[in-house]
Amino acid sequence: MPRFFAPFHLVFLASLAVASSTFAAGEDAFYKLGPDSLPQEGVPQGKLLGPSTLPSEVFPGTQHTYWVYVPAQYDPKEPAALIVFNDGQAMINTNGDVRAPNVLDNLIWRREIPVMLAVFINQGRTPEQPEPTPRDWGDRNTNRPEEYNRLNDKYPRVICDELLPVLTNKFNISTNPEMRAIAGASSGAIAAFTVAWERPNQFRKVISVVGSFVNLRGGDVYPEKVLESERKPIRAFFVDGVNDNRALRGDSYDARRDWHYQNVRLVEALTKKGYDVNYTWGIGLHGQKQGGAMLPEMMRWLWRDYPRPYDPHNMVERSFRGATESK
Repeated sequence: MPRFFAPFHLVFLASLAVASSTFAAGEDAFYKLGPDSLPQEGVPQGKLLGPSTLPSEVFPGTQHTYWVYVPAQYDPKEPAALIVFNDGQAMINTNGDVRAPNVLDNLIWRREIPVMLAVFINQGRTPEQPEPTPRDWGDRNTNRPEEYNRLNDKYPRVICDELLPVLTNKFNISTNPEMRAIAGASSGAIAAFTVAWERPNQFRKVISVVGSFVNLRGGDVYPEKVLESERKPIRAFFVDGVNDNRALRGDSYDARRDWHYQNVRLVEALTKKGYDVNYTWGIGLHGQKQGGAMLPEMMRWLWRDYPRPYDPHNMVERSFRGATESK
């Protein structure tokens, strides 16, 4: 039977159409979740507890919804590490750009990070206000702008003085601030940095994705604050894209509202001051696709030196970390 070969120009046009549709989807279309962000056969899955409600006295009349991820390897007799994710609803979305529980399942199983509890907390809202959703993160109808973008100690008090006591009453969480991290995207990222900045005695690791270190509520001054202040024991990983919001409107430009420029300024200030800092500047937009694809590597880097035995005879540390047996 004769074989049919499409004319070259038809093949080329078809390829061009596929490429054009990819470009039309935006630069973020090139960021894909890898296997560490997806469920893997044989990997024990943690449990997601919640939603629960945290009343707030720091912001009277508001409450925070949160979920707690408990890894399959959690042993109440052993202190666990902790990571807090701001905008929790977006970070646990099973069809979202981050899917953090999958990342935790896979990396804990392979001992690339310690056994770790995770809290996914939404920004504050009054009982009458709606919960944020993957389409609406609540900037217009919750307390998110006030909580996340202000450079003060209020949101750190929510996390350290309101959330942590509830958690430590239920779980065995390490008191070592080196074993605690906080993460966020956009305004949630500057809020994460502010928690570590204000309370390094509680949190010393930070993940920032497209951080809003801009003049929404004065966040563009962080580079100056870093340079003027004594160095703090903070380790941070920043992800941003050159196609993040760039504050261009016709011929006008406001550097204080240029997301990428302000991320670069902050990283340069931290580097100059001697901080343990890492970063990736990609081609992404103001979203979570680039950060979601990077999350496993960010977690590995932040926890690269967590305490582990180096006894060559210790075969336990060379094996996958199985689930803790139920008592």
